[in-house]
Amino acid sequence: MPRLELQQDAPAFTLKNQNGEQVSSSDFAGRKLVIFFYPAAMTPGCTTQACDFRDSLEPLKTAGYDVIGISPDSPEKLAEFIDKEHLTYPLLSDPDKSVMEAYGAFGEKTMYGKKVTGVIRSTVVLDEDGKIELAKYNVRAKGHVASLVKQLGVDVPTV
Repeated sequence: MPRLELQQDAPAFTLKNQNGEQVSSSDFAGRKLVIFFYPAAMTPGCTTQACDFRDSLEPLKTAGYDVIGISPDSPEKLAEFIDKEHLTYPLLSDPDKSVMEAYGAFGEKTMYGKKVTGVIRSTVVLDEDGKIELAKYNVRAKGHVASLVKQLGVDVPTV
């Protein structure tokens, strides 16, 4: 399974968002972009991660980063997830997992001691030119966003 390397051009994509509208990687040209790949909306780990991104969105935006989440879920399920968890950024549907594969976020992984094929919880950060600034694979749902914002040097106010 390919893993993305720092400074390589990010694979281009066009996917449907939670409203069924087309969203392309080129829509974010000139902006830094955090893309997180997750297995399934409304599962405990994915909800934790999605809500952590929601809660860190303003500091990320202030630092020049947009955030999107990508999963194999249908646009309808993504819309339900956004409504239920009050998410404030787009979620994109990758039902054939082609974008996940291109980003190294789908393939063989170990789950409960067994080799399986599935979505690999991953986060990829693109710079303003669409190049890979950071690529993290097999991340944990809990605590990952806090670690990421720290690594990106983003100031998050403490509550």
